[in-house]
Amino acid sequence: MNQTTSELRCGSKLALAIAVTLLAAGSVGAAPLQEGGSPLKNGAIGYALTHKFWSVYETPNKTECPQGMNDGPREQFKKLYSDGKKRTIMEAQLKREGAQWHPTTEPEQFQFFEAKSDVSYGLNLDGKVGAEDFAGPDGEKGIDNQLYRVIGCIGHYRTMGTINHFENEFMRSYDDARIVIELTGVDDLVNDGDVTVTTYRGSDGLLQDATGEGFIPGGTERIDMRWGKEYITQLKGKIVDGVLTTQPIDRIMLPWGVTFNTSGYHIFRGFQLKLKLTPQGAEGLMAGYVDIENFTHHLNTSWSTHHHSYGQLSSPSQYRAMHRLADGYPDPQTGKNTAISSAVTVKFTQVYVEHPARELTAKK
Repeated sequence: MNQTTSELRCGSKLALAIAVTLLAAGSVGAAPLQEGGSPLKNGAIGYALTHKFWSVYETPNKTECPQGMNDGPREQFKKLYSDGKKRTIMEAQLKREGAQWHPTTEPEQFQFFEAKSDVSYGLNLDGKVGAEDFAGPDGEKGIDNQLYRVIGCIGHYRTMGTINHFENEFMRSYDDARIVIELTGVDDLVNDGDVTVTTYRGSDGLLQDATGEGFIPGGTERIDMRWGKEYITQLKGKIVDGVLTTQPIDRIMLPWGVTFNTSGYHIFRGFQLKLKLTPQGAEGLMAGYVDIENFTHHLNTSWSTHHHSYGQLSSPSQYRAMHRLADGYPDPQTGKNTAISSAVTVKFTQVYVEHPARELTAKK
């Protein structure tokens, strides 16, 4: 017992001596412990997407929706078939489901409520200021975001909407939805007149903080060069006062997997980025003209009619509204626009991009 007590006393004295030594070293100017240096390595820095929302400008009293919110599948079904007349499954449920998978632009009996705000998030995609354009929250003129008129009064897309919640939840959980961007040729994250931005699909999960809602910078993302090759696109851009802007690119595919590892994607035309950069992350907007047919296909294959009902989203009604308000990329045969201006509010966290070894070898 005495021997053990003696050992403990010696151990305490040794620990005290070490502490005093370290304290003394600190008092004479020893450098404090620091984490690694700048994540900008050899002119390159990577970011992984952690949050994405189709940009909807909302007011506390929903003044942008003076007529109210749009009906969803259940409300429309009730209006169509609550007259007491007996119908077969083919004449009712399957007919409505067929209308979702084979939508048309023919007029329908349901009134569709467009968002009436003069303000919207987004970018000036066409370089003009027109009568249909919005003003940005900061007063910027010429904002193109016709998709906002379509989805602004659909509950699914608003702050507490189902799509907003689950698209982000599944994006964080499954690797096939991981959007990664890598900036190269970067001399300075504050001001640089010429940088290259490359989009990828990442293969690794994200580092979440203790809340489960935030994300920690510094993780690693291996690039999917096999199944994700179609998502690799390069954009040219510049950084001014810490804000990255890129030149429009004619076409880009971005991974957009949703429910339970579905491998969806969206196609944008005239795509641009505007992101506020820091060494720890980036946030801002992705914007462009989203392809209407692909948007609808993604919606229907990712979410069932049951899920659409959560947020009162009628896919056939939305499809008609998107075509009615489409403002870009006319079909060469019919002259009808095939895409609609849109914006996505995004947040990224900094990651280290790991390229396959054989790709690195090929570049040497």
